[in-house]
Amino acid sequence: VQLQASGGGLVQPGGSLRLSCAASGIIFSSSIMGWYRQAPGKEREWVASISSGRRMNYADSAKGRFTISRDNAKNTVYLQMNSLKPDDTAVYYCFARLSGGNVWGQGTLVTVSS
Repeated sequence: VQLQASGGGLVQPGGSLRLSCAASGIIFSSSIMGWYRQAPGKEREWVASISSGRRMNYADSAKGRFTISRDNAKNTVYLQMNSLKPDDTAVYYCFARLSGGNVWGQGTLVTVSS
């Protein structure tokens, strides 16, 4: 199983980024996929998830600004992040929720700073 996250970088406050996570080794179309993040000195926190039926759930901090989506043909989950704030600075990890537990990607760093 491998989850390869990409798309992080440096962005100014108010800007946007789209993260991608390509999965292999799992039955992607039937898996719940999502994102967590971990800011410096803080615990990892859940950001968003999307079910196989494309039901989306968001943390309060992400509602109205972030959109999670999936492309089953590409085995890829996305996180579109708009109106970014300095508090969004973190390493973002994608995950797949499997029967045996969560599987994690390697993380991609998002830095929101002027």
